[in-house]
Amino acid sequence: MDFANLDFDRKNRTGFPEVIFCERKPDEFLVDIYKKMYERDGQVFGTRATEHQYDIVKAAIPEVTYDKVSRILKAVSPDIKLPELVGEIAVVTAGTADIPVAEEAAQTAEYFGTKVNRVYDVGVSGIHRLLENVDTLNRTNCVVAVAGMEGALASVVGGLVKVPVIAVPTSVGYGANLGGISALLTMINSCANGISVVNIDNGYGAGYTATQINRLAVGNRNEE
Repeated sequence: MDFANLDFDRKNRTGFPEVIFCERKPDEFLVDIYKKMYERDGQVFGTRATEHQYDIVKAAIPEVTYDKVSRILKAVSPDIKLPELVGEIAVVTAGTADIPVAEEAAQTAEYFGTKVNRVYDVGVSGIHRLLENVDTLNRTNCVVAVAGMEGALASVVGGLVKVPVIAVPTSVGYGANLGGISALLTMINSCANGISVVNIDNGYGAGYTATQINRLAVGNRNEE
């Protein structure tokens, strides 16, 4: 393709196929990329898509589906069997405004074969809601903690669970949140152990990494 160099070998190298970042791609480029990948692999997964992009891709690939919350645009051929969901991770949010980023993480992990337990709206302003779910979180292989405002949720979760925590700062918050920078700095400076941090609003990156952790955990148990 004149405008894109698609990486069809990525799954062989990394275990994950190439994913399309839809935001700001010209219409004709996006449609051609989806068509090429769908024709070759029978499935395509894209993030940060708009409803307009859904409409134009659907005209070319009727099987495409769009989730307005996560903004995920994916197409899976009826002939393709997606991987069985294995293991388990938890995706936790501080508030309902953080759910779009959380759903990007959750649906990414599910697409790649990970079972996801969603625990939403359990932020520190009502910490009893989180404490009621600690046992559930500890039964998973990884926790993705998604929070805006000051981003304190990740530190609290990190101090309560025995599994790795992936912190996702969101751009949710008033002016001093600085578009997610305050939450990012809080998470980076957490004194709780076992926390790693992805970029602001990067639900996809968190879901990807959580799947890697989950695969290792499942593989280790299968070898025992």
